[in-house]
Amino acid sequence: MSKFVRFARTSRSLSLAAMEEVSRLGLREADIEHLFLAVVINEQSAGRSLRSMGIDLDVARRAVEEQHEAQLVTLGIDTTFPEPGRIVLHETHGYQLSKRASDLIARSGGRGKQGDAAAVLRELVQEPSGLIASILHRLDTTPDALLEHLDLPDAPSEESAPAGAKVKGRVSGSSDSFVPAPVEQVWEFLADPTHVPEWEIGVGSIDHSGQDATPGTVWQGQARTHLPDGKPLKVKPNFHRRSIEAVAADRPNRVAWRVAYPDSPQSPGLLTEFTLAGTTSGTQVTITTSWLRRRGWRGVVGLPLFPVRKFLLWITAFQTGSALGRVFR
Repeated sequence: MSKFVRFARTSRSLSLAAMEEVSRLGLREADIEHLFLAVVINEQSAGRSLRSMGIDLDVARRAVEEQHEAQLVTLGIDTTFPEPGRIVLHETHGYQLSKRASDLIARSGGRGKQGDAAAVLRELVQEPSGLIASILHRLDTTPDALLEHLDLPDAPSEESAPAGAKVKGRVSGSSDSFVPAPVEQVWEFLADPTHVPEWEIGVGSIDHSGQDATPGTVWQGQARTHLPDGKPLKVKPNFHRRSIEAVAADRPNRVAWRVAYPDSPQSPGLLTEFTLAGTTSGTQVTITTSWLRRRGWRGVVGLPLFPVRKFLLWITAFQTGSALGRVFR
């Protein structure tokens, strides 16, 4: 992966997670402490390093809250913050990063830097305000200790995620995601057809009649007509109905679903495969989305669009991973 692609994907992932965290607090601007929380739940080596030090999302959130309260006390303000709610970023508007947070991400991709989550974490602990250093002290560590730990060889996950099945004739894209929940719990969620609309943006509802999610079972559903923020979606008449098929349910490491369009059989359905592996403080999930390639002259004509299709499939996999992570945060 090129540095440009790595930096673009990392900045998108961390920015989104930071703004999701601030949305729990009823605020609209994410600062560097929220960026730190985003690194804690990141799937890259920086997130794994923090979690291996015992810094998971719950303890990191508490440390940030305690630091905010301590800052108010030093100003002579005696108050408490309202209880955080659920993540509502996807349902609301107007979120952004603070200037120092966006500048920090930009520096992580500068000359001689990798542009990954580890580079962002290094910038965070060296940030001149000392905010992140104070939060680390509340987590019983120091910037120097964290940087030393970050320089250690990246340890493999406790379990190895099984490779996703490669299907000939398909174009696919994949994205990794960390979910702060045990692998069995994540598998149970993904294997339940009633939860498909929670992670599949194209499915608004599913007609569930109590069947078990055994491979080959098919449910009927309807397309989503509105985004979570209420914005209406335009759906062509022959794409309103969706068929949702359970393709694989191998406990606890693999789940796969196929969404197709029964009123438009010539349109390629979307296969979404989840491979899961237990890791420190949660589950590492690889999401792979794929379309069946068109055959004949249509396939030849579509070859110039192959990179665009790969990018769209990566975006779909990334959005699926983000939706999955929100469920358990």
